[in-house]
Amino acid sequence: METRKRAPRPKLYDEEVINIGRVTKVTKGGRQLRFAATVVVGDRKGKVGIGSGKAAEVPDAIKKAVAAATKNITKVAIVDEHTIPHEAIGVRGASKVMLKPASKGTGVKAGGPVRAVLELAGVKDILSKSLGSNTKVNMAYATLDALKKQKTIEQVAKLRGKKVEEIL
Repeated sequence: METRKRAPRPKLYDEEVINIGRVTKVTKGGRQLRFAATVVVGDRKGKVGIGSGKAAEVPDAIKKAVAAATKNITKVAIVDEHTIPHEAIGVRGASKVMLKPASKGTGVKAGGPVRAVLELAGVKDILSKSLGSNTKVNMAYATLDALKKQKTIEQVAKLRGKKVEEIL
């Protein structure tokens, strides 16, 4: 029997690790050490997702997180292929993230996990402000929440049963 090696499939999404944490479970036999990883995946064209995974080794935890994130992919509204349609505040736990559209050439004015989520979503020009808790994982989810709240003018027109011209 002939064994053929399969060519590796091209990656659909780029990935970025946001957080790796050591998790300890105390049992009667002692401490059981594991790793929890949180990862953002996106295609830089309007699709982004966040996932987390836990395993005994860091690479395995990252693989699990990537698999979970690809299952949780969401489509994000991007206007003029560079920014978001309107201002929004995303909330997760005590973390709040405010996102504001910016003019072309501004760049991604964000730090840490917020920047990772926005860049992998494909947003090129945006302003952001972290309000409340700065927990990495919650900030990433809050950013995703704010991106999910975005609606284009076409979507608003459809919801109201009007034409785009009537709204403008």
